[in-house]
Amino acid sequence: MIRPFHGFALLTLGIAAACATVPPIIGDPAVTVTAVAETVPVGTSNADAADDPAIWRNPANPAASLIVGTDKKGGLYIYDLKGAQKSFLPAPGLNNVDLVDLADGTILVIASDRSDLATARLFLALLDPETAALTPAGRIAVGPGEGYGICIAKPARSADVAVFSAPKNGIIYRTIITRGAAGFAGATTTLATVASQPEGCIADPRTGTLYIGEEVAGIWAIDMTTGAKRMVAPVDNKLLVADLEGLAIAPEGDNGGYLVASSQGDNAYAVFRLPDMTPVGRFRIAAGTFGSTEETDGIELDNRDFGPDFPGGIFIVQDGVNPPAAQNFKYARWDEILGLLKAGQ
Repeated sequence: MIRPFHGFALLTLGIAAACATVPPIIGDPAVTVTAVAETVPVGTSNADAADDPAIWRNPANPAASLIVGTDKKGGLYIYDLKGAQKSFLPAPGLNNVDLVDLADGTILVIASDRSDLATARLFLALLDPETAALTPAGRIAVGPGEGYGICIAKPARSADVAVFSAPKNGIIYRTIITRGAAGFAGATTTLATVASQPEGCIADPRTGTLYIGEEVAGIWAIDMTTGAKRMVAPVDNKLLVADLEGLAIAPEGDNGGYLVASSQGDNAYAVFRLPDMTPVGRFRIAAGTFGSTEETDGIELDNRDFGPDFPGGIFIVQDGVNPPAAQNFKYARWDEILGLLKAGQ
């Protein structure tokens, strides 16, 4: 009777030890801001669904600008700067999203398409700023891999658009998109590779630099022409805590400004000064009028004037934990974030 009981006790202790949680890693101290607006929740509830935002700035009326957000189980949403839903385009399987204004006034929205897990694709749509509606404009095959990260660069003095894809297999593709009478077409080449899963992606055409976030490793700076790469911000559990997720940029002048990264591992955002990726600090979005943000995937940033609610720029994040509602996107003032970071230096 003793031995069976002793064995049971050891088994119980083993289960308890196996269930013990490892304390979470918390990076360097972070200043806190609060969101000033949020979108209505995405349509997919009880799932990891919302993922990545993109900003279209209305040059005639910045307060009437629009936000594109992905529900990777459902499609693409369009929101206004108050967070109200303006339209929805069903397209399951989309993940990251970006957009660009073409020379003829067309607003081209491009999302990474992971509906085929073996082949990364680009999903194209046109945004009508008057109706805030999206019209599908085709799909372009990129190459082997599950579609994941994506970002756009519009080279100066060129009508073409360069789209960079970062599938889960670590191959970084460059697709040059052209527009003809039959619609949009793309030609893809391999630019670079990273050793493990990437996602965060932001391009800086001013310096010809592509920034790629390798989730467990850090931020790479990659030459957009040659593919030469260097690690500029490793995951160090101080500024960046894995998983490293979305990247965003606030350009200033010829090569300055800021790069922001989602330090998803401790629900914070790391800020670096360009062009040298000098660490500036970290911030979190805490609960206030709207909830806090956690487990952020995609982020977006524009440091221009967006009217009375966002006179010094807007920072938008995906909120991965938004009870009791489904996931959504939250908006913060970039000038407030930057002011707090500078005050803490």
